[in-house]
Amino acid sequence: MNHIFEDKHRLGLGGVAIGTGFDALSDAQAYQVLSKAWELGIRYYDTSPWYGLTKSEHRFGEFLQQRERSEYVLSSKIGRLFEPVAVSAVPPTMWKAPLAFDFQHDYTADGTKRSIDESLQRMGVDYLDVVFVHDLSEDQVGDRYPYFFKQAEQGAFKVLSDYREQGIIKGWGLGVNTIEPILECLEVADPDVCLSATQYSILAHEDAVDRLLPAVQKRGVKLVSGAGYNSGFIAGRNRYNYKPHIPKGMVAKRDRIAEIAGRYDVDIIALALHFILASDIFAAIVPGASTAEQVADNVRALRTPIPLDLWHELKEEGLIYSQAPVPLY
Repeated sequence: MNHIFEDKHRLGLGGVAIGTGFDALSDAQAYQVLSKAWELGIRYYDTSPWYGLTKSEHRFGEFLQQRERSEYVLSSKIGRLFEPVAVSAVPPTMWKAPLAFDFQHDYTADGTKRSIDESLQRMGVDYLDVVFVHDLSEDQVGDRYPYFFKQAEQGAFKVLSDYREQGIIKGWGLGVNTIEPILECLEVADPDVCLSATQYSILAHEDAVDRLLPAVQKRGVKLVSGAGYNSGFIAGRNRYNYKPHIPKGMVAKRDRIAEIAGRYDVDIIALALHFILASDIFAAIVPGASTAEQVADNVRALRTPIPLDLWHELKEEGLIYSQAPVPLY
């Protein structure tokens, strides 16, 4: 994985908010976020045609076309194909201001090739560094998961491995919100890096520590962290993992962690970021941002030293799983 991610890529920028995932971000606001990220040295960008029904890719592309391609790492995703429709025919989704497209899931070989070609065209770039097979999990495709997984096994996985061998991409893996698809992929294919969203945060990580981290480590596969702040919940937003329902006891747990961290003059965002990157299995974390200030907060968090005694106290109180890796500095 050293040929894809370097230390300078450990903090990236995710594209959900740029794609109007939580607010109807304007083009100008999105440009401010991207400009601040570049200004502060962020050089890894993760997006998807799903975000804003291609809006996120369009916005990343417009910004990144002004930059030298070799200066940054770019990942996007396959798994859905898009067709233009009338505004009145746009399906209801989580996006606040999407572009006028309808979509269908497609993990076939031809669908994968088409999806990559269209992403390159939208963003005006010559290549993607990493391609993630997006939302191939029951939480997204429901009881059709076995059908789509077999489709991906026979189609997308083989195409992406072939593209990697040809040097068209540098690596590929799954980009999902659950653990099981990654474990299944490891059994039938040879991914390089997987984007694990919502499964590993300072608030909820036990299952990933026990099952996901050992499995990918055994295969030499790296992880990228998505929704490492539980889609803003850790920062105080009234949502958890993209949904309005907050799990029982989670507010109290978040507030207690923040209270203890405050005694050490540490912000919970810094704590959450360093917790994830403490595991060398995570090559990067890609928090999203709706404002330039949030980008600056993430960079500041990365540069914030966390006292060892703080980690010890959180483990002693049972707020962090005893087996979870924490920074050793």
